[in-house]
Amino acid sequence: MTAERVNPPGLSPPTGFSHAVVATGTRVVFLAGQTALDADGKVVGDTLPEQFEKALTNLLTALTATGATPADLARVTVYATDVAAYRTHAPELGRIWREVAGRDYPAMAVVEVVRLWDDRAMVELDGFAVLP
Repeated sequence: MTAERVNPPGLSPPTGFSHAVVATGTRVVFLAGQTALDADGKVVGDTLPEQFEKALTNLLTALTATGATPADLARVTVYATDVAAYRTHAPELGRIWREVAGRDYPAMAVVEVVRLWDDRAMVELDGFAVLP
């Protein structure tokens, strides 16, 4: 895949995301929403950063199983049960993203939701990737 990250000068400078991603490839991978579930189906982590790291790791596990890398992500949506808490933890969440997924940021959105499938889940990530 080739991915061109587009961040027009007329928009606010992006931090931890790209305003647009132009992806060229032949395969599209749609990734189901991932929360902080362990292999036994139990939500792990008592804090938003802990759950974010596990959910991101789960998303990337599904992604790499398709032969893709984090750089192939074109779009990720983050669903959070508390956007104010997400904003408070944003610097730490950004550090986790960089350590786990790198600096090739996809187009992203954060959406507040009333609750997620699992009552204990605080965050869920889904997305899609474009492969060569």
